Amino acid sequence: MELSINLLLWFAAIGCGLIAGIYFAFSTFIMAALGRIDEGGGIAAMNSINATILGSLFMPLFFGTTLASVALVILGLAAWGQPGSTVMLAGGLIHVIGMFASTLVFNVPLNKELTRAGEGAADVWARYLKKWTFWNHVRTVASTVACAGFIAALLARPPVF
Repeated sequence: MELSINLLLWFAAIGCGLIAGIYFAFSTFIMAALGRIDEGGGIAAMNSINATILGSLFMPLFFGTTLASVALVILGLAAWGQPGSTVMLAGGLIHVIGMFASTLVFNVPLNKELTRAGEGAADVWARYLKKWTFWNHVRTVASTVACAGFIAALLARPPVF
């Protein structure tokens, strides 16, 4: 059982780290670059990114780390008081709420609004850039903190081998 928990922690830590890196790129330069081009080009590029990501390897990673995080929340509660249980639980909650829930509640609806942008697209694009990027910052921080929490849990746990 301990080996399975450690493997789940490793998967979640690596997955959150990869996701955090992707979100970091969007937060630090991709959205700024898209904001520097005309709104028609920016909207077309972002809609293309959003359509492409749905069929990419990002999606299994996105859902896989979320499921692993939910499992680690449950395992953290079940192992309460044992070394690493607190940061395992915290990392899982932070990832599920800060990354997954904020994506569903904020970023996805903004993406859907952008796909429908027609007349008044300049207003939609300006609002989208600001709001989507803010919530992407939240996802970046949440994924990074969750990754650190999972690593801390691994370090706190007794070695399995």
